[in-house]
Amino acid sequence: ARKMAEIAGDETPPLPSSSGAEESSLLSSPPSPTAISGDEPPPRTRKPGTKRLVLTASVLLSFLVGLPLLLKSTEIHRSPLPSDAIADLSRRLQSHPPSFPCGLHAVFLRSGPGSPVASLADQLERAISTQHHLLPASSTAGNISVSVTIQSGGGCTSSTAAASPWRCGLLTAADSVRDDEVFDELLHSALGGRDGDGMKVYTIVIAEDDDGKGTRVVIGKHRHAWVVGKVDEAEALSLIGNVFIKYFMNGGIEEGETGIGKGEFMPVGSDGNVVLSFSLLNADPNDWVYDWEFKNIGERILTPVVEALRPVADINIESQVLYHTPKSSYSYSDDKLGGNVLSMGDIPFFVNSNEWHLDTSISATGRSKVLQFVVYIPSARECPLYLQLPDGELSKTNAFISPMWGGVVIWNPPGCSVGSKKAHGTRRQMSSQELMETLEIFIGQLRQLFGLKPNYHAQGMDVATKFLVSEKGFAQWELDLLYRHHACSNLLSCVATLESLSSLVQSLPRMIVMDEIGRQVELSLEAASLAQRNATLGIGDSSAVSATRARALAEDAFFHPSIMSISYASVEHYFAIYME
Repeated sequence: ARKMAEIAGDETPPLPSSSGAEESSLLSSPPSPTAISGDEPPPRTRKPGTKRLVLTASVLLSFLVGLPLLLKSTEIHRSPLPSDAIADLSRRLQSHPPSFPCGLHAVFLRSGPGSPVASLADQLERAISTQHHLLPASSTAGNISVSVTIQSGGGCTSSTAAASPWRCGLLTAADSVRDDEVFDELLHSALGGRDGDGMKVYTIVIAEDDDGKGTRVVIGKHRHAWVVGKVDEAEALSLIGNVFIKYFMNGGIEEGETGIGKGEFMPVGSDGNVVLSFSLLNADPNDWVYDWEFKNIGERILTPVVEALRPVADINIESQVLYHTPKSSYSYSDDKLGGNVLSMGDIPFFVNSNEWHLDTSISATGRSKVLQFVVYIPSARECPLYLQLPDGELSKTNAFISPMWGGVVIWNPPGCSVGSKKAHGTRRQMSSQELMETLEIFIGQLRQLFGLKPNYHAQGMDVATKFLVSEKGFAQWELDLLYRHHACSNLLSCVATLESLSSLVQSLPRMIVMDEIGRQVELSLEAASLAQRNATLGIGDSSAVSATRARALAEDAFFHPSIMSISYASVEHYFAIYME
């Protein structure tokens, strides 16, 4: 540096001497640092002072103190989800689908005086057990325990696996000739008189009595059926297997038919709630106006149905009367039938969504399902209105259903005929009998919406078959079928929702997961495990309740309002916002 300064000094041109004073001043002043080294600052000759060190330390300390606050302000709250437990539940359901063990008890009522042979009961038990392979693949039945009881004039004998509390001697073969309703209750009493909890046992009685009416089968309102007539052992075994597998386990659904267990959807909201909305529609109030006593009569008739379906759904009932509600489809006049005809091809256009203001329910909240049941009263111009089936015959109920929506009954008022005169808005009321008949049709439609048959036919049975109708609208063995399938469906839906939620949370690291969501997932897993445990014990109703709760909690977690606040911005974007 010194040599460079000397060279720079040598090359500096002489200053002009304008005056002696200026020359003396320039020669006496020391050379400037800039002149010596150009733009380079002079070297530091002493260490930084204490003031600068204090300033630097204070800035560093302020940054360290504020760093946790900065990180906290940019933190996304994520409650931990039990992903391992969700995956474990999914594996269990895939490897061991829910199945419900049950029992089959065959009772042979013989009129002979001799004592039954014990070995015969064990032999019949083994023969009945060989028919279990006939169960359909969609069946929810698990392990089936078979037992046999033989009763004759000399007493009773049972196989080693007897599972039904049969009261020996309380009923005889001669009692089977009584009225079917009476014998049904007597048989229910002989089997203990209660449905009870735990594994369900289905009883089929073979009453060997010749009443002159031939062989017939009666399926009762509870969990039993009976065969009356002279049948040999081979025929009896065939009838027992037919009744148990086709009806008690499969609901009478034939191969290729739609119904429960055939991939249909249950008409129940994801929260387990259903609203049954009943509407009376006056197409043209200028012709006639009808009202009904639904509050007093309708709800009284439907209350047993609501109670029977409570393990499956929490049902609310509403009713209303609407006016000026014409249909959307066209009908044509048929002189042979004496009225106007609506073909099946026009049914999809029957519901007039523009004029029928049906969605007025105040009970349907959240994800509840609303099923509409409509009584349509045609105008005088189109009255009477008949529904024609594809085979050309008229519908006996004059009604139809729309899956997952509800059902419609076309009700022609009394005195309705071609060319009916207008009543000019006269108010009338459906009689109690007319309302009850209409509600019976609606109950049949509700059965169809839940995957059951509105009524049964003896298809596949070689003998006459009769089904007793329960005041609840559903026999106990039908409710068992609904409970089992509903529990399985809800468990699978619950697992699918939880897996989707877990996958969503893992794929979005910036997603907010509230503590409430984590708690709902844990409660859903607990309810699902309880449903599985009840299924293994054969308790269908309790399993259905727990499975419904598990699905509802899973849906609540997945659709939690906080999830709607997800932001997809990058992490750098957040830091840029907070650093500005």
